[in-house]
Amino acid sequence: MRLLRPFVMTLLMVSLTACANTGLRNIRSTGDGPDDFLVNPNKQLEAPENYKALPNPTPGQVNRVDPTPVADGTAALGGRLGDPNGAVPSSDGAVVQHASRFGVIKNVRSVLSTEDAAFRKRKARFTQIRLAPIDRYNQAYKRSALDPDVVARQYRRRGIATPSAPPRN
Repeated sequence: MRLLRPFVMTLLMVSLTACANTGLRNIRSTGDGPDDFLVNPNKQLEAPENYKALPNPTPGQVNRVDPTPVADGTAALGGRLGDPNGAVPSSDGAVVQHASRFGVIKNVRSVLSTEDAAFRKRKARFTQIRLAPIDRYNQAYKRSALDPDVVARQYRRRGIATPSAPPRN
């Protein structure tokens, strides 16, 4: 009886510590703390060539050192900025025509967001009862994941050149 009590206490402590959810890709928010992805670094300050010829300040408007991730990413990838709702340039017409050959959903982002939220909610049932910490993202999307080795073999059999994949750990 004396040996049973420490064993039960140890088992209880181990089972309670296994309930901690410390996964990096937990789908749900775990606290009220700040969101690290909301902090954006500013661009470097620029010294004007002539301090007397500066434009008047415009309160409430964008600052020249504010980050512009869409413009920066577009420029880094060799694209050009324009009106996102404007006409498609003639140089991109073939790509857009091929991508939209099965039709285009106008509000595809909101539709996908709603469907994904419903999918994650459906997959989240009974997932809180676990004895060991798990990766919730992989748990929810396991059936949708591709095996890179299988896909690479399929491409190679068809004669498509593929880069070599790193070995699995």
